[in-house]
Amino acid sequence: MPKLRITQIKSGIGYADDQKRTLKALGLKRMNQSVYQEDSLTIRGMIIKVRHLVKVEEST
Repeated sequence: MPKLRITQIKSGIGYADDQKRTLKALGLKRMNQSVYQEDSLTIRGMIIKVRHLVKVEEST
């Protein structure tokens, strides 16, 4: 199954609490941190919610 590299490019400060919690649930804690997640509908939905705060790349 392909993996996604998710990098936080913008701070969650000043955004709604649910968006901050989504960043935390993705495993992101600070700016420019990257995490690898399995590509699934759940993860895609979380990415859509915070798409303005993260950069997503597909990796194998």
